[in-house]
Amino acid sequence: MDAHQDRLRNPFNMDEQCTNCDALPETRTQVVHGYGDVGGEFLVVGESPSRAADRTGVPFTGDAAGEQLQRILGELGFSRSPADATEPDLQNVFLTYLARCRHPERPPTDGEVTNCDPFLTAEIRMINPHIIVPVGGRALETLAVEYTTRSVDSFDITEAHATTIRGRGFELVPMLPLDEQTDADTEAFLEHVRENVLGRDYRQTKGRQSR
Repeated sequence: MDAHQDRLRNPFNMDEQCTNCDALPETRTQVVHGYGDVGGEFLVVGESPSRAADRTGVPFTGDAAGEQLQRILGELGFSRSPADATEPDLQNVFLTYLARCRHPERPPTDGEVTNCDPFLTAEIRMINPHIIVPVGGRALETLAVEYTTRSVDSFDITEAHATTIRGRGFELVPMLPLDEQTDADTEAFLEHVRENVLGRDYRQTKGRQSR
């Protein structure tokens, strides 16, 4: 964890009573802002909180999909806690979402993602990651529009899974939705990150020196 950071949960003190989206304050349990190491070189971005994350208040925790991601982070050396931890002990990685509140009957609307964009943009600017991992097609498309020069139509999450896409100032390493991954998909992602990201000086993307 960053030496100047005093907590992992919502470390930037973002609005936990947000009412920017009319429908969501009544359907959510809580606003789920980012969690993790603010000095992390990796940023994982999902679409919106699951039912479990809405309960725990921590992205990617509390259910089978969250445990899957936590196992992946453990394999990469980014988590030092059990996969079922609801407040994982993370290093070098930050977890967040496009949209911060859960509607129990539908995914976030485009308007809701837009309303939450200042939160995500602020996290990206303050963390300044080298690698962004979009989890699922919605996250990939949203980040691709903002941070690459390619048309959004040129991205397919199945084809992009476990590859590296050059962005403006960092790289995207997309991941299939956690609940859709086969064991082979997960292993392909781990192998790609170990050999093609961690196995080289990915920091040259930003010209930033190692911590």
